[in-house]
Amino acid sequence: MADEHKKTAPAEPKTKTEDTRRGVDDDVVGKAYDSRLMGRLVRYLAPYKLQVAVSVAAIVLKAGSDVLGPYFVKVAVDNYFAPTHEKHSWLAAKLSADPVRGVTEIGILYLASLVLIFGLEFVQTYMMQWTGQKIMFDLRSQIFRHIQQMHVGFFDRNPVGRLVTRLTSDVDALNDMFTAGVLAIFEDVFVLAFIVAIMVKMSWLLALLALSVIPLILYATHLFRRHVRESYRRQRAATAKINSFTQEYVSGMSVVQLFNREQRAFNDFSAVNDENKRAWSDAIFAYALYYPVVEFLSSIAIALVIWRGGIAVLHANPALAAHASFLHPVVTLGILIAFIQYAQRFFRPIQDLSDKYNILQAAMAASERIFKLLDTKTEIATTSAHPTSGNGSGRIEFRDVWFTYQTLTEEQRERVRTLPDDELGGCSDIEWILRGVSFAVEPDTTAAIVGHTGAGKTTITALMMRFYDVQRGAVLVDGVDVREQELNKLRRRFGVVLQDPFLFSGTIAQNIRLGSSWITDDEVAKAAEEVNVADFIRTLPMGFAEPVLERGSTLSTGQKQLISFARALAHRPGILILDEATSSVDTETEFRVRLALERMITGRTSVLIAHRLSTIQRADTILVMHKGKLREQGTHQELLAMHGLYFKLYQLQYKDQELDADAAAAVPA
Repeated sequence: MADEHKKTAPAEPKTKTEDTRRGVDDDVVGKAYDSRLMGRLVRYLAPYKLQVAVSVAAIVLKAGSDVLGPYFVKVAVDNYFAPTHEKHSWLAAKLSADPVRGVTEIGILYLASLVLIFGLEFVQTYMMQWTGQKIMFDLRSQIFRHIQQMHVGFFDRNPVGRLVTRLTSDVDALNDMFTAGVLAIFEDVFVLAFIVAIMVKMSWLLALLALSVIPLILYATHLFRRHVRESYRRQRAATAKINSFTQEYVSGMSVVQLFNREQRAFNDFSAVNDENKRAWSDAIFAYALYYPVVEFLSSIAIALVIWRGGIAVLHANPALAAHASFLHPVVTLGILIAFIQYAQRFFRPIQDLSDKYNILQAAMAASERIFKLLDTKTEIATTSAHPTSGNGSGRIEFRDVWFTYQTLTEEQRERVRTLPDDELGGCSDIEWILRGVSFAVEPDTTAAIVGHTGAGKTTITALMMRFYDVQRGAVLVDGVDVREQELNKLRRRFGVVLQDPFLFSGTIAQNIRLGSSWITDDEVAKAAEEVNVADFIRTLPMGFAEPVLERGSTLSTGQKQLISFARALAHRPGILILDEATSSVDTETEFRVRLALERMITGRTSVLIAHRLSTIQRADTILVMHKGKLREQGTHQELLAMHGLYFKLYQLQYKDQELDADAAAAVPA
């Protein structure tokens, strides 16, 4: 089937721009803020609005509590350490006139504010981390369920690695935004607003001096953000290359070692790894330069505050108070100390905002990719509002079926609807896989499909299970068009054994049962007995509970194939499809499973795609495919007597197998 897909897949765009876009799909930088995307993301917060409300309240209260410390210091200095004749603040009026007791009361208040900050920080962090995990769970569940609903053609066009990235890295980026991005930005903004308000109230002139370096910091942040943005893009691209390269070469390590490509592979990996290192080095350089720049500018602001504030403190001296003016306001020592602390706290959130910007930007890009996937419509779905169930007969019928893997344009679809068969087959812009195929497989009979590679054999079986929809004609199973049946019920009718058996991580029993809880342990064992694999399973240390590693790596290909036979038989399908299912076993093993295959096909409709003569000879009817057309149909002997395509296939491909089969038959079972 894979070969057919490769030959018939629609041509990819050839322009450099499109190729580049397709190649860096996972590395889109995107906007820092997109109201449309943010609106969709906020919907995931709806089920947890109480937790979000508590977090927002905790953030506001924490931001207010964070700015109390310098204010307490100001009150202590101006009231007790360097008392002035200025008007007392509202807090000073509540404190004791005794210096020792008053300082103690301020210390208790300061400690209480720290405890409050701790509690609010805990509540905010716990609530948002909890909410973030819930959102990740919901989003990943939605993505995985959506992926499961996509038809097989979707996976032909979308690499597995890209889909895995949607479920992992992209969702993690959204979690960072919810837990350490948006709300953290709100917290920084609240802190900055409170600090500015307090500084302006204390001394507008010192506030202007403290904020005078903001334009320079904003310019430095702009340069830093632009540089880091490009570095992050290169990092994601390099990381994706490392993941792809490692997966490919580890999976194909036997081929690498067989052809002595270890050094070449290492050199290629080193080049990709070096690209990743350079991207990170550039980002590290930017961070190493940016933070000292912000620190330097903030220090200049503090120096200006000390210089002008110090002069103002001198003017606060009664001897110099007469010189106070609009440009030389009276500033107390407490105000100066508080300003220095506020200035230090003011520039910390500004530094953090650049990181939050990157988090927000990564989240917007991730959400765009996730929503693009979620917005991809399911092309194969139950189209009828009232699905019709088949009669359960097991009859399969193809009526003038035309099929291509291409995505047709509206003009091409119109031609498919209107042109007669002879003109439709001549359309050079449509690569037809099946051309007007019509046949019927009667209930409880066996049909074999033969033909050269790319003739459309596997496509026929895929259309039976509605992995794809035909462009013209109809496929009927149990007397009903597959497009009018519910997909789950339709596919439950089939049992499939493929050429390349796929086993999941778990146990042997779980791979046979495959999540069908209605299959009992006795039925699992019976199915294994009937395909002659039970004896092998019982020799394993844990029997049917023996663990199976990823893709069954600890089992031979033949053993995996036999377990696939047991899986198909245990589900008691009404229609059995064997897609070159015996190609992975040797002739002797095939002879041992021949009786099992005969038991499997007894009492059910069976469709066999095989290169083994012994498998084909058992068929009640043989369909001979050639270049997408059904050229011949009949029994083995009838087709040989016709001296047509099947006769040529028999001479080229099957005749030599008769001697091997006879030799295997002489071996005691």
